[in-house]
Amino acid sequence: MSAQQVVFGFGAHTVLDETPDLLRMVQQADRDGLDVFSLSDHPYLGHRLDAYAAIGFVLGRTRHIAGLANVTNLPTRPPAMLARTVTSLSALSDGRIVLGMGAGGLWDRIADMGVRRLTPGAAVEAFEEAMTLVKALSGGGPKVTFHGRHYQVDRIEPSPVPAPPIWTGSVGPKSLAATGRVADGWIPGHAADWQSSRYRTSRPLIDEAAASIGRDPAEIRTIYNFPGRITDRPLPATRDSEGRWIGGSAGQWIDELTEAVLDHSAAGFILFSPDHGVHDETTLARWAQEIAPPVREALRPAHKERTN
Repeated sequence: MSAQQVVFGFGAHTVLDETPDLLRMVQQADRDGLDVFSLSDHPYLGHRLDAYAAIGFVLGRTRHIAGLANVTNLPTRPPAMLARTVTSLSALSDGRIVLGMGAGGLWDRIADMGVRRLTPGAAVEAFEEAMTLVKALSGGGPKVTFHGRHYQVDRIEPSPVPAPPIWTGSVGPKSLAATGRVADGWIPGHAADWQSSRYRTSRPLIDEAAASIGRDPAEIRTIYNFPGRITDRPLPATRDSEGRWIGGSAGQWIDELTEAVLDHSAAGFILFSPDHGVHDETTLARWAQEIAPPVREALRPAHKERTN
């Protein structure tokens, strides 16, 4: 997955009884040229597959598509071991892994797993330390000693495999600032998009934090969890009364996403079902075959102009 291409993916499910459907859908997406599949990470739910076990299994049965935990339940996954997991998956899949990171939500359920409960502020500190440690334990180099407030390692040999891109699901101001300092991408929370007030107030915090340490804010890409219906005919309105995207015909999707990239610097879109259900095969095929290719094609002239 090129660092600069616009990413098209879809959100899948990890329900145990739906494992054959998960594999079939991702294999279809792989054949159709989608870039990434996304799985949620809720280890306290007994009827769900472990996200990283599922990602590894599916990557072993596909050729091109990358896997993403959207987002990793960090409090239940120590970052030194998480670094080993994602670099191993990267080595085994020829780099087809993205590390989704979050500070942790649903703390009542997380604490039920035997994990020490953190205050919101401490959870964000741990989140930033974890991203820093994953990067330090990737890409080779000397042994790593890291003594943070929440995580410590002593003389640990890094994997020679580079760290995968890190995309966060940051929402609060401190978490957004951590994204700007350390991460490679941002997935706005609550399926907010480029027209939302959440995006307009949040993205500047990422950019300011990046600039404060000398990073180019453009290095942190914005990838949207994007629910909506793909309809056979154009809809009279593609957004509801609150301005949230509801979908439309393939042509309406193409126009909307092309504008999002050209005018709002969108870097990718992960399709979700509007009712939070499982995608049907027809919708996923239309997303991959009818919408993604024309958007990519429409962006090629603009990309050439920027690079000439």
